[in-house]
Amino acid sequence: MSQSVKQHISSVALLVDSYANAIDFYTDKLEFDVIQNVDVGDGKRFVQISPRDSTSSSLLLLKAESEQQLAAMGNQAGDSVFLIIQTNDFWRDYQKMQSKGVVFDEQPREEPYGTVVVFQDLYGNKFDLIQVKTD
Repeated sequence: MSQSVKQHISSVALLVDSYANAIDFYTDKLEFDVIQNVDVGDGKRFVQISPRDSTSSSLLLLKAESEQQLAAMGNQAGDSVFLIIQTNDFWRDYQKMQSKGVVFDEQPREEPYGTVVVFQDLYGNKFDLIQVKTD
């Protein structure tokens, strides 16, 4: 009997200008946790962060070095939303983020699937903050 394949996306790479700047933004303004921060030599680190109490995926911070990476930093999804952060209390998280100076591209809106707003990280990458409607 063959064993079924079990896979999941554990991390999404995010280009950053410096580990310290990114860690400060994500831990202070979005209240993420640092999962790992390991020196791997040559000025590189293995840095994983994720939303507090998350058990699914994380962000892997990659320091941009090449011209191509530097050009893509802050524009990893073109002009679209790059990542979606789902919450169980939209207004709590929205108000916390707003009080900490997070840049929002719009006012919160009600959609058939839930309450959502687009915001930017410190590099200009777009994120959705969403609370999905439950039946």
